[in-house]
Amino acid sequence: MSQFDFLSKGAMLAPMAGVTDMPFRVICHEMGCPMATSEMLSAKGYLLSPRGNRATAQLLAVSPGEEGAVALQIFGHEPEIMARAAEELTRDGRYAMLDINMGCPVPKIVGNGEGSALMRDPVQAARIIAAVAKASHVPVTVKMRLGFEAGSEAYLLLGQLAQESGASMITLHARTRSQFYEGHADWNAIRRLRERVEIPVVGNGDVTSAQDALRMLEETGCAGVAVGRAAQGNPWIFAQIRDAFAGRPVREPEPEEKLTVLMRHACALSQLKGEDVAMREMRRHVVCYVKGMPGAARVRTRVNEVVALSQLEALMTDFFCPKKRD
Repeated sequence: MSQFDFLSKGAMLAPMAGVTDMPFRVICHEMGCPMATSEMLSAKGYLLSPRGNRATAQLLAVSPGEEGAVALQIFGHEPEIMARAAEELTRDGRYAMLDINMGCPVPKIVGNGEGSALMRDPVQAARIIAAVAKASHVPVTVKMRLGFEAGSEAYLLLGQLAQESGASMITLHARTRSQFYEGHADWNAIRRLRERVEIPVVGNGDVTSAQDALRMLEETGCAGVAVGRAAQGNPWIFAQIRDAFAGRPVREPEPEEKLTVLMRHACALSQLKGEDVAMREMRRHVVCYVKGMPGAARVRTRVNEVVALSQLEALMTDFFCPKKRD
């Protein structure tokens, strides 16, 4: 049995800073996501920080129920540092895969020669992949973009080098760094990379529904799909994609179900990070849970005043299930 058989069972959760922590991943797993990727972790930051660092511990946290179904993502630009971190982080077996970030477009990351900046230096990128693959106790994967500038096709060269350097899978976000998250993802590029390499290629970009996931598989022949921003506030997309893959009807969640999941998310986040931090972080999640619904603008304003779970529950009950408050 292939170690990547999970790709045929549903969509992966793509890594997102401030989003794909343990509480959100657990919900996505329950909805049918077979493999979820963590927030990205600085390899150097990890090695230099005290091992009891609370923020790092929270980022690395894995629920017992999701062990073996989480990919840890790391970033950096120094092969030896990346390798040392890889060896330590994969030693206990809690992660199924170790993913190298070569796609983050954020200026702070790019300015350090990390993330998508590595697409400008494929030789250095290959050195990093080779060092990490040699040191890691689990399969090493790479997440990349098309290239740095518009019109770049660096992904084809880097994809080949990644395969030759020991990567077991590639996730391609089919945009360039200069696009950030704007414009359309080039699904044809996913097909071209899939034809160029022998290792599995996972497509990422503009998958916002089960129909999109099926269409990406059909048009590109990719081994699987990864969902990022479309999962924020909408973990049901994984159940919908799972059901579509299995030929079952796709259903939309009821308001009461949305309320229940949102509050489970908030409670789990409070247990992990404390109620004060969780309520601040839930603001960005609530905006996504209510997006496109009548009255969403009012909620977006009022959620900024929420400082306690009880306040959040009252606000969201009024929004999703007003009759329950009568």
